[in-house]
Amino acid sequence: MKEDVFERSLAMHREMKGKLNVECRKNIENMGDLSLVYTPGVAEPCRAIVRDENELWNVTIKNNLVAVITDGSAVLGLGDIGPAASLPVMEGKSCLFKRFAGIDSIPLAVSTKDVDEFVDTVSKIAVSFGGINLEDISAPRCFEIERRLQEKLDIPVFHDDQHGTAVIALAAYKNALRLTGRSLEDSVLVINGAGAAGTSIARYFLSAGVKNIIMCDINGALCDGYPDGLNPAQVELAKITNPEHRRGTLAEVIKGADAFLGVSRPGLLTGDMVRTMAKSPVVFAMANPTPEIFPDEALAAGAAVVATGRSDFPNQVNNCLGFPGIFRGALDVRARRINEEMKLAASEALASLVSDAELSSEYIIPSALDERVVPAVAAAVAKAARETGVARI
Repeated sequence: MKEDVFERSLAMHREMKGKLNVECRKNIENMGDLSLVYTPGVAEPCRAIVRDENELWNVTIKNNLVAVITDGSAVLGLGDIGPAASLPVMEGKSCLFKRFAGIDSIPLAVSTKDVDEFVDTVSKIAVSFGGINLEDISAPRCFEIERRLQEKLDIPVFHDDQHGTAVIALAAYKNALRLTGRSLEDSVLVINGAGAAGTSIARYFLSAGVKNIIMCDINGALCDGYPDGLNPAQVELAKITNPEHRRGTLAEVIKGADAFLGVSRPGLLTGDMVRTMAKSPVVFAMANPTPEIFPDEALAAGAAVVATGRSDFPNQVNNCLGFPGIFRGALDVRARRINEEMKLAASEALASLVSDAELSSEYIIPSALDERVVPAVAAAVAKAARETGVARI
């Protein structure tokens, strides 16, 4: 039961006193070992870095180290719980990096909501890391933080809440359309939720070739003449989505749509709304832990395929399918950034792991435990990095 999971998790955390530790990769058994690990021998790799800063990648942990950084302002389904309370989640993310991709990472909570302070803090410590994974930072600040850090740094900066969800959702969406006989270009997609994830998903889907996206938030469809109160990112989003300038609530604009994708709140999509959609619609209800609509209700209302963010239903859109392989590929070629081409390559690699013979209403995306995922995604990302000129090697 859910409560039992919570209680057992708290007991485990108290017993272990954290989920991470630091291990030395070189055994120190005698004075000779000590002289190699520390003084006097360690002076030589230091001098090598002075001569050529690229040696940092060769002689330190930088080549396989990612910082998992948050301010605790938008944690899971918990909201703004602050940096201290966010640390168990950041530790968990570090565990996933290690388990799925063999990547070392350090969880860091920054005690500021000031964009300038946050960017300055991360910039000053970035030299130690091969990549920066931003996590659980609220919109719209997360957009500016990621943009400014990527401009300042020569290592990948990746806000997983935005891009990780988008990469996996596109892979699942491609296969859902393949199953229902639709195309990216011709499908009409309603996205409910215009925060960090929804905004990034919309932009990413547009770059992938989806042409007709209607964005909705609590007040309805984003369009010209929308009520005041949009943040700058949403204003820009309203300009590039909703080409037919449809107005109204979610219930009004979802009529005739081919697909729904929710990154919003529980219970916002009803069976009656699904019945007004096009024949055999696609429903991605990804609010966690309680989706916008439960799969059984959506399927009973005529949905052909349903995906959620939960592991207890088929077709889980799980970020574990994305960020481990994406960072693995980026680190393997010492990429300077994670660009759009690398993300699109990751989505295509994920989608292609589901063969025509395997594709079904309950299998449009591989499991997070599928051992093929990280190697396939990493290889595709590394190849795209080389082809687009952002790889160092």
